[in-house]
Amino acid sequence: MPSYVDPSKCDGCKGGDKTACMYICPNDLMVLNKDEMKAYNQEPDACWECYSCVKICPQGAIAVRGYDDFVPMGGVVHPMRSSDSIMWTVKFRNGNMKRFKFPIRTTAEGAANAYTDVKGDNLDDEKLVLEQDLPAPTMLAK
Repeated sequence: MPSYVDPSKCDGCKGGDKTACMYICPNDLMVLNKDEMKAYNQEPDACWECYSCVKICPQGAIAVRGYDDFVPMGGVVHPMRSSDSIMWTVKFRNGNMKRFKFPIRTTAEGAANAYTDVKGDNLDDEKLVLEQDLPAPTMLAK
C-alpha cells in the first residue's frame, strides 16, 4: 500500500523548497504543492513502501496502510522517531495498542564496510566474497 500524506498535519517542513520526505524518498515520489505548502505522493503506484518518508516526517503526517499479514484488518501502524530509536505503534481495530521500540543505526556512513581490502579475484569461484579464505586479522602492537 503506498504512502499518503495527511494534509491537516503536513506543514511543508515549514516553508522550505524541499521537504524531508522529498529528500529521503528513493524513488523521488514525494513532491511539494507550493500553493498549499503541503507534500503529497505524486505517483502512488510506484511507491516502494520502504517507510523512509514515514519515519523521517517530523510532523507524523505520512502513513502507509499496512498489509494484513503485518497489520490486521482495520489496524494502523505508525512509527515515531527519536534521536536514538524508532517506536512503532500498532493500533488494532478493537482499540488495543502494541508498541515496539528499536534502536536506530548510529554507525557513520561508510564505517560499516569491514571488508574493504577483500578482492574478488576469482570470478569463476562460486563462493561469495565473505566465504572465501580471508586473510587473518592483524593484531596491533601495544
